[in-house]
Amino acid sequence: MLALLRSFSWRELRHHPWRNAAAVVAVMLGVALAFSVQLINASALDEFAGAVRSVNGQPDLELRAAQGGFDERLFERIATHPQVALASPVLETQVQLLGPAGKRMPMRVLGVDSLALPEIAPALSPRTAKGVDRLAQFAPGQVFLNAAASSAAGQDATAIQVQAGTRTFSLQVAGSVSAGGSALAVMDIGAAQDLFGRGGQLSRIDIRLRPGTDRAAFARALEQSAGWPAGLRLAEPGDAAQRVSNLSRAYRVNLTVLALVALFTGAFLVFSVLSLGVAKRAQQFALLGVLGLTPRQRLRLALLESGVLGLIGSVAGIALGTGLALLALRVLSGDLGGGYFPGVAPSLRWSSGTALLYAALGLLAALVGGWWPARAAQALPEASTLKGLGAASAAPGSALARWLGLAMMLAGGLLALAPPIFGVPIAAYLAVGFLLVGGIATLPVLIGALYDRLARSVSAHLLPMLAVERARRMRGNAAVAVSGVVAALSLAVALTVMVASFRESVSRWLDAVLPAQLYVRTAGSGSSAAGELDAAAFDPAFVQAVAQVPGVARIGTLRTRALLLDSSRPALTLISRSFEHGDPARSLPLVGEYVAAPPGEIGIYVSEAVVDLYGSRPGQMFEPLARAFPGAGAPPRFFVAGVWRDYVRQFGAITMDARDFEKLTGERGVSDISLWLEPGAAEGQVQSSVRELAARQLGSADLVEFASVGAIRANSLRIFDRSFAVTYWLQAVAIAIGLFGIAASFSAQVLARRKEFGLLAHLGFTRGQILRVVAGEGMAWTAIGALAGLALGLAVALILVHVVNPQSFHWTMDLMLPWLRLSLLCAAVLVAGTLTAWLAGRAAAGRDAVMAVKEDW
Repeated sequence: MLALLRSFSWRELRHHPWRNAAAVVAVMLGVALAFSVQLINASALDEFAGAVRSVNGQPDLELRAAQGGFDERLFERIATHPQVALASPVLETQVQLLGPAGKRMPMRVLGVDSLALPEIAPALSPRTAKGVDRLAQFAPGQVFLNAAASSAAGQDATAIQVQAGTRTFSLQVAGSVSAGGSALAVMDIGAAQDLFGRGGQLSRIDIRLRPGTDRAAFARALEQSAGWPAGLRLAEPGDAAQRVSNLSRAYRVNLTVLALVALFTGAFLVFSVLSLGVAKRAQQFALLGVLGLTPRQRLRLALLESGVLGLIGSVAGIALGTGLALLALRVLSGDLGGGYFPGVAPSLRWSSGTALLYAALGLLAALVGGWWPARAAQALPEASTLKGLGAASAAPGSALARWLGLAMMLAGGLLALAPPIFGVPIAAYLAVGFLLVGGIATLPVLIGALYDRLARSVSAHLLPMLAVERARRMRGNAAVAVSGVVAALSLAVALTVMVASFRESVSRWLDAVLPAQLYVRTAGSGSSAAGELDAAAFDPAFVQAVAQVPGVARIGTLRTRALLLDSSRPALTLISRSFEHGDPARSLPLVGEYVAAPPGEIGIYVSEAVVDLYGSRPGQMFEPLARAFPGAGAPPRFFVAGVWRDYVRQFGAITMDARDFEKLTGERGVSDISLWLEPGAAEGQVQSSVRELAARQLGSADLVEFASVGAIRANSLRIFDRSFAVTYWLQAVAIAIGLFGIAASFSAQVLARRKEFGLLAHLGFTRGQILRVVAGEGMAWTAIGALAGLALGLAVALILVHVVNPQSFHWTMDLMLPWLRLSLLCAAVLVAGTLTAWLAGRAAAGRDAVMAVKEDW
């Protein structure tokens, strides 16, 4: 078999290098894109998990509050528990590091007990700088920076400025810590409590248990013990990294699946190239059969040819994917637009196992693409093929294949109704694959149904009749030629519709959540990680003073707080806001109507993610939230009054009226102020007045920043476009591969028809007429491909919009069809296919027609 591969198959590869190179490039790009996305995500997640481990240390359990901090008196109860070997208190505060030239960077300040760190979190142990007293780690105003914070402050900096809320502090740099990740500063816990005004408060307690203690039993016993405060959560330390992994999992899976689009298209391109190769060499395969090569050996030979193409493409794809991953990690720092790994600059984590897996996927795609052509080579009738009386078709155009295609499309529709598996829409992705493969398998049916009717209308016109008749009678070959472009175009159409629908939905959502003209917040707070801050920077006196500023008609307020209801999931966000005119429908993009809360119950409005993850429904009570608000009296009762759409917080948000939040907590501070301006008021003058107010009441005008509704909207859409930039590139690659495939297919088909063109020339056709026939065939075939690709793409778009996105990200969107872009996309494919056929026809029609016909004499 290897001897035949070197002689028989190598000659085919050498005689048609561009056609076979197209298949190799398709497999290479598919493997490269998928492998690079996997490497980037794995490297970023591994780096982030390492940073989390270095900061959190290696305790057996972590004790945290569902929201905010908790009383430090609980520390003594934990530390003296007979099953606890060591307890380490931690106070975490989010600040802004004021670097050189006014540059701001989010930074965490950890207040720690330095004596407990070597045992439980050695990466946080302070290392005093040269010439600094070793006792500085216990002194007030002394901090120890990690590498990221030191770089932001300046390597030789001996002092830093930080902003917490509306207050600014000067701190002395006494040394460093080895913890990785984003910017971090460590200081004595007592000094941190005094500095930030959080006396008697802790953020968490890291617990090391005695040997032999069962973690789960210890946690249950502690939570059921007398006097145990409500609203506290015990979790294993790995949960923090796991929550980040869960948070980004849907995004990473979707990116990987989109990257595999090119490989999926490459399989059809291998199918097209091998089908044409088998059809052109049918007599040679038949001769090999007469000489003793069995049908099974012909099958193996054709599969071996596809395997060689796949192997070359896979090896090249692994190399290219590694290079792409290195480039992306250097340029994008491991963030492909999702924003899940802030402050992480990972190095490449290359895995030989992963490389072998994706190389095997490339090889499998090539073998799957070569299966039907190999079956055609196996089924060749040797005698009739040698006499030129016809050969078995390489296209899956039999009645069985067509019925199988219809069955796969039906199965795809049923799979789209299935729920997610482990939070990933696996069934929906299978539905997309079944729809595409089934739709392509039924292409001959579509070609026959359309061109059987069209043939009557063009029967009086010779050249169009020849083009249509060939497309109608050679429907199997037509299906082979356009299968790759149908796969690529359908996926491009689906992604175009999905992205356009999402962008339009985000635009409408911004209109709903940004009703005011101007927004005020503390400087730098916009760059903080969402959900990590309870940033109530503005006190009631400042808020009321802003409301009295000339030009301000009215104001609204907002405050956010992280809320950990389930230690196995990322924290959701609790939002306290004032509703415009007391009507939540004017402040929130509600999904459906809202229900008024019964007397004595607090109405809350949950995002769609809370409905999916926690099972809350309008008209029901939401018990998990009640446990997050412990009090001396009866626990509050929260009534789900409505559901709203939120495109920011993937794992949920709960909104309540600011007055209810104040009654529950007694806290009146806010983090954002929205300003409605009076008619004719100058926005710049209002900003100047608020800055003057901040200078008087807060101590500095630089502590506040402004954002107009137009600026927030433009920035949000820019972030959206950046997040989906990868999908745009993937669409372009898929379309390019599809067009490359149709170019190779048409070129091979036209060049194999030299005898036919010679006969037409003998019958009196001019070279221009032959070219018009070829171009007409190309247009006819590509039109079918464009029509099928558009129809399949719209079907896949419905699955992406209404199934994949809600199951992946827990939000819904409105379907929007960008007909202009879709029309341009289909027109571009149609023009490219026609032009390709015309160019290929020029090469074939330029040969000596007489010599071409003489080959049969």
